[in-house]
Amino acid sequence: MKAKTQQRAFAALKAEFGYTNIMQVPKIVKIVISSGVGGVKDQKRRELIVDRLKRIAGQAPAPRGAKKSIANFKSRKGETIGYQMTLRGERAEAFLQKLIHIALPRTKDFRGISPTSIDEMGNITIGIKEHTVFPETADEDSKDIFGLAVTIATTAKNKKEAESFLRHIGLPLRAEK
Repeated sequence: MKAKTQQRAFAALKAEFGYTNIMQVPKIVKIVISSGVGGVKDQKRRELIVDRLKRIAGQAPAPRGAKKSIANFKSRKGETIGYQMTLRGERAEAFLQKLIHIALPRTKDFRGISPTSIDEMGNITIGIKEHTVFPETADEDSKDIFGLAVTIATTAKNKKEAESFLRHIGLPLRAEK
């Protein structure tokens, strides 16, 4: 599946960017999913968040600790303030297809992802306000809703190249005005 996607991207983008070799086409390196739980002190709720993230991505998230103590946030150095996981290869492709075809269309008032979400290095970060847009977590317990961030890292050289590649693979980017 990966080879077919790369061949189609090469055929579609070679005229626009002057590619002469299929290896010049951008690729998706990894997908990083993260969720902050800094304000959640209840251990059961944290376990619920870990379980839901595990269901969404198909692998266990790693806890991330605070780098320094901040009194106003009542956080101590080393205390778990979030969870993160990195997807590569087949898991990343499966998650991306699920994100594009199932989760984003189920998002309330979704009109496309802003192209300004793409940074200068060719990566895009998408914020999802409710984890319930994923089919694995859709259940009646709607009081424990949390958000997550999805970062898609590509090998694109610049923002324009990344935008064309992401549009080609099917990411619903909003049209610029």
